[in-house]
Amino acid sequence: MALSFPSIEWVEEFKRQINLSDGYKKAGATWTAGPVALVTSAKPEIGLNEDVGIWLDLHQGVCRDAKIVPVAEAQKAPFCITGDYARWKQVINKELEPVKGMMQGKLKLKGDLPTIVRYVKASQELVECTTKIETKFLDE
Repeated sequence: MALSFPSIEWVEEFKRQINLSDGYKKAGATWTAGPVALVTSAKPEIGLNEDVGIWLDLHQGVCRDAKIVPVAEAQKAPFCITGDYARWKQVINKELEPVKGMMQGKLKLKGDLPTIVRYVKASQELVECTTKIETKFLDE
């Protein structure tokens, strides 16, 4: 069954896929920099009426928690990556590599870019996890 992005069900499945991923366990094994938040900007014309924050409590190759949070809470994460719906869709479809997107200004990072750059492989593994989720996009 396809899960709508973004939704609580999608985020729960993302957590499950992260914790099943041997690639992420390895690539994120030394990550101790704290949670990462992903913010999708509102797009009312497709039914996304407000910005949505996804909180990922990532620690040493494990996702300890994943949940939808208000944007104000998401922005308190040590790393908060913001993008519009189309950009996140490109990331999930592996059409945009997130670190490259940040460097090109297509995704906005609040946090230490050099730390993120050191974990490019972990970032790629997280994207790989999203490809294992049967995703229903609101604009399709």
